[in-house]
Amino acid sequence: MFHEKSPSGASADVSNARDWVRVLARYREPSTWRSSFELAITLGPFVLLWALAWWAMSISGWLTLAISLVNAGFLLRLFAIQHDCGHAAFFSSRRTSDWVGRVLGVLTLTPYDVWRRTHSIHHSSAGNLGRRGIGDIHTLTVGEYRALGVFGRFHYRLYRNPVVLFGLGPSYLFFVQNRIPLGLMAKARYWMSAMGTNLSILAALAVIFYFGGIMPILLIFVPSTLLAATAGMWLFYVQHQFETTHWEENEAWDLHDAAFHGSSHYILPRPLQWLSANIGIHHVHHLYSRIPFYRLPEVLRDHAALAEGNRMTIRESLSNARLHLWDEKTKRLLSFAQARSAA
Repeated sequence: MFHEKSPSGASADVSNARDWVRVLARYREPSTWRSSFELAITLGPFVLLWALAWWAMSISGWLTLAISLVNAGFLLRLFAIQHDCGHAAFFSSRRTSDWVGRVLGVLTLTPYDVWRRTHSIHHSSAGNLGRRGIGDIHTLTVGEYRALGVFGRFHYRLYRNPVVLFGLGPSYLFFVQNRIPLGLMAKARYWMSAMGTNLSILAALAVIFYFGGIMPILLIFVPSTLLAATAGMWLFYVQHQFETTHWEENEAWDLHDAAFHGSSHYILPRPLQWLSANIGIHHVHHLYSRIPFYRLPEVLRDHAALAEGNRMTIRESLSNARLHLWDEKTKRLLSFAQARSAA
């Protein structure tokens, strides 16, 4: 049982994941000034680097490409801010958060209202074996994989191959899949979100093409988007795909246990932590998604037990790319080789 101090100094027993929710509620209020500042110091450099990369085309295409790859970090951070807007964690006004999120969705190629809904499903079902399929990375149990035929196993192995998952996957997700509201096709509001975002993206690309031709699109837009998408895919993967993650059948599944035990605490160098907007503190985020990203380090500072939970370094995270199957007996995520040996 953890013993934490309340603001008044009195000892409070924090015995399980559900108890942490009451503690974390103290950190949920965003600061309008701080949120506006974080948006400005992310969007401002993003626009300036775009302009600098465009100017650099007159000097060297390689210089333009290098600048655009640096700018991918700011694009990733804009997506993280859009993520907070989707959780109504960035501004006190839900309306303001939503419209900021919609505008950023044009830059990140992500229709905001569609993504907000699918991400909400992810938060409400993460770790639930009976509710897989929307907003997550497809994961089979060892038993399900063994029950597949040759083609089914080949398809799953291909999907989980790092070259596909982190190479082709981000391109498909952001350039193709995001163009229609998959999983939400029956509702007009999600079509409006997807088509409105698509039209805005096309308009922006048309303006770029009119003034600069195809090269700004090939040397700035495409590389920065792809690198940001790949980094985002990797972050999402390691946040839930690790050996001791948490999966349960629907009857035994608990929202708070799944959030706390099924989400990692990804330890990143300070520059990467800043560019990813503290999303590595994912176990806290899943326990209480209304906490603004800039207050997550404050949570760890005040609660050492959370700071030590589910820690994962970059070096440790690399081995997670070979884990593909959930073993319901050992409660571990296994590689194909480990699952074969266990058989």
